[in-house]
Amino acid sequence: MHLDGIEIVWLGHASFLIQGAGSVVYIDPWKLSSTQKADLVLVSHDHFDHCSPDDVAKVAGKDTLIITTQDCAAKFEGSVREVRAGAVVEHHGVKVEVVPAYNTDKNFHSQEKGWVGFIITIGGKRIYHAGDTDRIPEMRQLRPVDAALLPVSGIYVMTAEQAAEAARDIPAKVFIPMHYGDIVGSQQDAERFKALCEGLHVEILTKR
Repeated sequence: MHLDGIEIVWLGHASFLIQGAGSVVYIDPWKLSSTQKADLVLVSHDHFDHCSPDDVAKVAGKDTLIITTQDCAAKFEGSVREVRAGAVVEHHGVKVEVVPAYNTDKNFHSQEKGWVGFIITIGGKRIYHAGDTDRIPEMRQLRPVDAALLPVSGIYVMTAEQAAEAARDIPAKVFIPMHYGDIVGSQQDAERFKALCEGLHVEILTKR
């Protein structure tokens, strides 16, 4: 989908390509078919379906900056910035705000691990990638974003029902469901999320 010149491409599961304004950003690249070189690669946490050194290597060039958590940083070569929630990084005209992501009713992504989501500002547009998370209080503190990418599969992250509740907390113009179609979750979860978000703008993207 396009946001005034900024393109958001769903690459499957929680993996996205965001490009425009002369910059290319990958988030949690996994099982990539695209090999377009990145200016920034953001890796949210140390699970294999998010932290994939082989996939990062496919898109990393000599000027690529990899932004990730402490437990992932040593797995990558090149320019790596280790971050935690609250950090702000600017690179190649893109601003990245690092935000918390964690479970509240399960232990797959405990708050103690310090895993994260991201808010990317590119071409004047703010895009929130929630990471692997449940509905958390910090979502209500977010400044307005143009798009919010929310996990909907359940088991390891929010269910569609919980994600719809989270969407009510987040000041976003459009909501995009993710974290389904591989390992866990299905198109039905995305469709259920959209149905539950009555009155909100939801876009279900086609995997590219």
